Amino acid sequence: MRVPNGTTVLVADGSKMLILENRGEAFSPKLEVVSQSEQDLLPDRDIGTDGPGRSHSSVGRGRSALQETDFHRQAEDRFAMEAAGQLNERCRAANGSGIIVIAPPRTLGKLRQHYQGEVADKLIAEIAKDLTGHPVNDIARLIVEYSE
Repeated sequence: MRVPNGTTVLVADGSKMLILENRGEAFSPKLEVVSQSEQDLLPDRDIGTDGPGRSHSSVGRGRSALQETDFHRQAEDRFAMEAAGQLNERCRAANGSGIIVIAPPRTLGKLRQHYQGEVADKLIAEIAKDLTGHPVNDIARLIVEYSE
């Protein structure tokens, strides 16, 4: 894949985000960290300690269990929304040549919901992988090797 100079690369998952910029050539990118953020996510069992609720039928003796709220997933969704917000801000402030977004499929779906016009127009690629734990040099190599 060709990564033009000035391209912004967002690498995110539900709890970690890196915003990188290519300061190298199109086929040998040199990604530099512009911004990074991380949130500590507690396991869901530590956030919500209540058991699942019960619903009683209005007619008869029927009862059914209600699923407990997934607070961990809600925190991940909020973080994805904040990451998309930062990407939107960066896109408005900079005249970069394009945007590449790398995130696990679920996070990628949440990010898409919050893209604004400029981001959608400048989007070069979306890669459905979790690369937040990889070194920046490996991310650059994987982007160049990526083909849809």
